[in-house]
Amino acid sequence: MRLAELVYGATAGFPKEEQFGLVSQMRRAAVSIPSNIAEGAGRGGEKEFRQFLMIARGSLSELETQAQLAQQFGYLERPEEIFDAIQRLSRIIAGLNRSLGGNA
Repeated sequence: MRLAELVYGATAGFPKEEQFGLVSQMRRAAVSIPSNIAEGAGRGGEKEFRQFLMIARGSLSELETQAQLAQQFGYLERPEEIFDAIQRLSRIIAGLNRSLGGNA
């Protein structure tokens, strides 16, 4: 959830014309990640949990791409903070997946 906090904080300063574009996309992806992890964990089965972890990983990849675009456009003031959080979360998701018998 820390990543979602960082994304919400970072996107608050984006230009108004990005409110329904990049801001919305980044926030949705950032919220989708912990939401899918929580939903998968709540389902009770390892196979379902792995499936939701992969969905979360997909949202994380989307967010990384969107953050790269925001950086290129000069919208992110401290991009390293978001990219570090993305890498940490990617390792956590991969570890959870491995612990459930899946591929990283």
